[in-house]
Amino acid sequence: MLSLDEIKSLADYLDASSLSKIKIKQEGFSLTLERHISSAPTAFVNSVAAPAIARNAPNVAQIAAPSAPSGGKNEGEIIASPMVGAFYRSPSPDAPPFVNAGDRVAKGKPLCVLEAMKMFNEIEAEFDCSILEILVEDGQVVEYDTPLFRVKRS
Repeated sequence: MLSLDEIKSLADYLDASSLSKIKIKQEGFSLTLERHISSAPTAFVNSVAAPAIARNAPNVAQIAAPSAPSGGKNEGEIIASPMVGAFYRSPSPDAPPFVNAGDRVAKGKPLCVLEAMKMFNEIEAEFDCSILEILVEDGQVVEYDTPLFRVKRS
């Protein structure tokens, strides 16, 4: 069961984020915090976890339809955020970034980490690709479906 301080912290997080609902179920305990957000996408946070990277988390990156090749900035495909959270290019502040522009990436390789409520989610490449551009800054809070990377399939 969550303490009153933890519930207040969740409510504060809900107010500060673009989430519309937080639902937590534990043994004999269920909590749902909800607010109405007009025209904002809905994101769900399933649990509060220790601040550790979920190495075996399922890959949930959203892939947008390919852009029309024009030889310019619109070349390639977009990998978008599957959730609301803070975008991090590396697993820790002193570690090198997972990827840089120009890197070739194999399917399953981590691209970044998204943090939501102290839960870290590794976002992996769903296919072999080259990173054309990183579209967000390290530490930037992103919304659901925010473009993160522009890539070209290999």
